[in-house]
Amino acid sequence: MVVAASERLHIVPEEDSSKRRQILDGARKVFMALGFDGASMGEIARAAQVSKGTLYVYFADKSALFEAILEEEALQHGQVVFNFDPARDAETTLKDFGQAYIHLLCRPGGGSAIRTVMAIAERMPDVGRRYYARVLDKTIHRLSDYLKAHVASGDLDIDDCDLAASQFMELCKASLFLPFVFQAAPAPSQERMTEVVDSATRMFLATYRAK
Repeated sequence: MVVAASERLHIVPEEDSSKRRQILDGARKVFMALGFDGASMGEIARAAQVSKGTLYVYFADKSALFEAILEEEALQHGQVVFNFDPARDAETTLKDFGQAYIHLLCRPGGGSAIRTVMAIAERMPDVGRRYYARVLDKTIHRLSDYLKAHVASGDLDIDDCDLAASQFMELCKASLFLPFVFQAAPAPSQERMTEVVDSATRMFLATYRAK
């Protein structure tokens, strides 16, 4: 008997992909509104406009749903193109990176995943470690590699490029990210982001530019 190609291969129907997207969008809204602890599979099913039975076909529990949302967050970060071409000068590169980084962190809904991870990391440390490795640590190492290239060329004088990369990223977040992530202030304006990133760049190069 000849087996049809569709039976030999596992093909995810477009309807399945659409339904999964519908569930994730609903779950994201519930996690944003109620946090991880406050969310329930029932609330998520209602927000996604699916039955609980359908929900469990795609995800075993709310932890699996939350991990899927964090995976999307990591993919979004990974898709942001930071231009770390070693041929570019440090001042331009740092300013461009700082602007893109703060836009990413302070975009609408951008703080929700971080707030939720922070809230559950103590009792679910694996979730916190995976999020840090996939999102934050990866960006630190990309910037660090760029700095190492400019240390090698003699433009910068840095002993610990991983530390310096972390320092620059924290300088860019100063007065912007914490008020935003704790909902003490709205997303910063473009003018304010430019002011903070420019100041961060001046401070960084004042310390690390080769004399």
